Amino acid sequence: MKVAVFDTYVKKSDGNTAHFDILVPEAKYTHDEVIAFGRQYLESINEENSTLTAKECRFCHLESPGPEVMQSIEEKGYFILEMADISGHRG
Repeated sequence: MKVAVFDTYVKKSDGNTAHFDILVPEAKYTHDEVIAFGRQYLESINEENSTLTAKECRFCHLESPGPEVMQSIEEKGYFILEMADISGHRG
């Protein structure tokens, strides 16, 4: 199985930008569903007021998932890979 990786940059309430990837099974979810997964993640980190649209969340590539990714996908349908908080905004 391959997973689709959606590269996501979201402006946080503190002014920094959260960079994370949303990984889902290839061709199983619509882009709107992927964005909904991103919003669930933002709620989990108390950033539910941050804007997340197709502009902030873009398909990047396909890859083979590791065991941790597979476990999360089996349990929740997706996996979030936290990348970094970036000062300022994405240019």
